Amino acid sequence: MSVKSLEDLLQSSGNPVDLLRNMQTGPNAYPGVPAEYTNWRDEQRAWQETCVLFNQSYHMADLLVEGPDALKMLSYLGVNSFQNFAVDTAKQFVPCSHDGYVIGDVILFYLAPNQFNLVGRVPVLNWVRYHAETGGYDVKVELDERTARRADPSRRKSYRFQLQGPNAMQLVQSVTGKPAPDLKFFNMTTMTIAGRSVRTLRHGMAGQPGVELFGPWEEGEEVRQALILAGKEFGLHLVGGRTYASNTIESGWIPSPLPAVYSGEKMKPYRQWLPANGYEGTASLGGSFYSNDIEDYYLTPWDLGYGPFVKFDHDFIGRAALERLAAGEHRKKVTLALDNEDVTRVLSSMFQKGERAKYIDFPSAVYAMHPYDKVLVDGQSAGLSTWIGYSANEGRMLTLAVMDAKYSRPGTQVNLLWGEEQGGSAKLTVERHVQTEIRATVSPVPYSEVARDSYADGWRTRQAV
Repeated sequence: MSVKSLEDLLQSSGNPVDLLRNMQTGPNAYPGVPAEYTNWRDEQRAWQETCVLFNQSYHMADLLVEGPDALKMLSYLGVNSFQNFAVDTAKQFVPCSHDGYVIGDVILFYLAPNQFNLVGRVPVLNWVRYHAETGGYDVKVELDERTARRADPSRRKSYRFQLQGPNAMQLVQSVTGKPAPDLKFFNMTTMTIAGRSVRTLRHGMAGQPGVELFGPWEEGEEVRQALILAGKEFGLHLVGGRTYASNTIESGWIPSPLPAVYSGEKMKPYRQWLPANGYEGTASLGGSFYSNDIEDYYLTPWDLGYGPFVKFDHDFIGRAALERLAAGEHRKKVTLALDNEDVTRVLSSMFQKGERAKYIDFPSAVYAMHPYDKVLVDGQSAGLSTWIGYSANEGRMLTLAVMDAKYSRPGTQVNLLWGEEQGGSAKLTVERHVQTEIRATVSPVPYSEVARDSYADGWRTRQAV
């Protein structure tokens, strides 16, 4: 059998769970920047204490969508309302499968009339491209792939930076020579930096004020150097790839829902369109949660905290399924603060011969593209942990988890089952080990008080879109 599409691959390999759990792909990489510019502890602390510059130009894919039917198509694919969406604004765009499970989420920029840009992990962009090609829409799409999947990794269409931290707006004023723009969250304007016109989005990560900056690739280094020079006065730190992977544990965004594309007859034409060697065919699953049913790995908008985004004011793929789900009880996204003594116990097993626990890396302990760990109460399943890492700002190992409603109250004591079954899968990132339980306390999301306050009306927690 010639394996060309994702559907071919699934048919030839049997259970998709076993395929993905033994896939040799490691966690998502952040190319184009050093692992650390200084050290990851200071780089983490800087986004809470001074300011940081994230260089996002390499690890995310961009999709330009333009044409008379662009808004119509995007509205049909997203659970979000588009009634008040306007030029120079952005939103978190969440598409679902026909059965109401999340395919992913990206940031959708409304650049100009009939022109949009989607930025993030590629599964959502693939879903949009598929409908642009097959749905009969009057649209054009142009994919700008992430560096790791390009034939010309040294050049992309656009650069993308983010300034973040309590001093970020002072730096903006210094580098532009004008007061920082007074923008509402996820609104855009244009600034001039180093003589270059720079599109600017009011954004935020880890609860601190910030802006996202983007423009033509060839102008990026001039803009970056101007920011670095101006930033010396404000304690600017550059953030490396090792540190970048950990910022989400403070801000509360789950970056890794498994795309809900591996099952369902209605999704089969899409699987036949997707290549076998694309993201979906090479993704890896990891962690202590195991089920033979791939759909047990799918997540709903409510699982991810996106329930308020679901608006039944328009027709969209998955609407009927989500209408049925809307009235039921939902799991809740939380932070788990892992017990310091138990984490230390796991780490100390590295200093003994014989049986050892799964290694915990710092600052991000994620070892597969899609981590899924069991959360237990009295030995019974109570939820799933989906991202794990260490915060130097909080002095804790934290995980982002999806908990059954009755176990989601802050202060609830639970156990994280750490490590894979039967000594570990065949992934290269997994050494032989034994599973162990780590005590944890259910905590708010975002975890930090400053993040919760900053996101009260923001994209992590707001109740309407």
